[in-house]
Amino acid sequence: MTTSTALLTDRYELTMLAAALRDGTASRPSVFELFSRRLSGGRRFGVVAGTGRLLSLLREFRFGDDELRFLRDNDVVDAASLRYLEDYRFTGSIRGYREGELYFPGSPILTVEGSFADAVVLETLALSVLNHDSAVATAASRMSIAAGERPLAEMGSRRAAEQSAVAAARAAFIGGFRATSNLEAGRRWGIPTMGTAAHSWTLLHETEEDAFRSQIESLGIDTTLLVDTYDIRAGVETAIRVAGTGLGGVRIDSGDLPIVAAEVRAQLDELGATGTRITVTSDLDEYAIAALAASPVDAYGVGTSVVTGSGYPTASMVYKLVARQDAAGSWVGVAKASTDKASHGGRKAAFRTLVDGVATAETVVVSDGFEELDTAAEHPDGRPLQTTFVEAGDIDTAHEGPEGTAAAQAHHLRVREELPVRALALSKSDPAIPTVYLDAV
Repeated sequence: MTTSTALLTDRYELTMLAAALRDGTASRPSVFELFSRRLSGGRRFGVVAGTGRLLSLLREFRFGDDELRFLRDNDVVDAASLRYLEDYRFTGSIRGYREGELYFPGSPILTVEGSFADAVVLETLALSVLNHDSAVATAASRMSIAAGERPLAEMGSRRAAEQSAVAAARAAFIGGFRATSNLEAGRRWGIPTMGTAAHSWTLLHETEEDAFRSQIESLGIDTTLLVDTYDIRAGVETAIRVAGTGLGGVRIDSGDLPIVAAEVRAQLDELGATGTRITVTSDLDEYAIAALAASPVDAYGVGTSVVTGSGYPTASMVYKLVARQDAAGSWVGVAKASTDKASHGGRKAAFRTLVDGVATAETVVVSDGFEELDTAAEHPDGRPLQTTFVEAGDIDTAHEGPEGTAAAQAHHLRVREELPVRALALSKSDPAIPTVYLDAV
């Protein structure tokens, strides 16, 4: 049974639609843009995530009998609006940054074109998806940079709402994580899943040895044993005595991790388990991971911090009307002009300016008119950043599902190599590259 996504929106989207249908402006061609005025938390770059999810949700953005009945019974819109919504299908076009792409203040992450009625009702859905997923992906990318070649697993499902947990696992994967503990994310998005046992498994048994022996009998010696339920040193000794020196790994979830990891590595080596891997968990974030860079750690498991954007659970994105036709049929750029929330009107084309393969600027070409902004030839040192996701209502399926998710991660890891060295630091600072606006020629 298909579930409509049409009511995953704010009431004022539909009251604006109703008023526009009444005064005749609903069919006015319009351009909306999703962007961020600033990077949350003094981050030096942002990571676009959520586009594939948004496209899947857009496919089900339909007002069926139940949705229309709710709107009618709660007097949300008038009868004329209900008739319009009964046949609503998004028939416009959507272009934007590929999922996994880096973004900076003012980057035209998503451009939605169509009638005012077509585009205005998508605001809340687009923002709720991209704000959440981009915040998680940005935090995940910073952790991935801090971890270097060591793998990261997302383990935050118990710290998020059930569907947010699935979305967060996907966003973390795009940002550079390699696995998730969430099985629905594995099924839906093709992300590798991982997980063995919690402390309750050890506490269930009469002894730690009984718990370890049972786990190994069930999962084999390549499993990872949790060794800090009681005494860590005793736990490591028991693990190797039960499994032998071929034990796959041990996990540490408490203590002063740099010190404990060094002690466990030394003990494992003394016992002959030189190939046994050490995974650490315990409230890790990018700063804790960076602090462990010199420690003998093989992998990290991250929960709360990644699914909450490491303290910044939203990417502070907005969705604004930037161009429309006037009563005479001419295109005009429009923008909010308040002092602290001013933006740039007009249709835009974006390029990542590169020098010797290193990003130096986010170049945004602005047009007050509506000519096709095919300006790549004018920016030979710029990598075009926008692609088409929806054309005349037809959704490109390449960005959805497991294939789209894997492609987004690959794209992110590739474009991250373009960042200047200063972008890799974890401290708060200005964006790693400036956003430069140019008028279309």
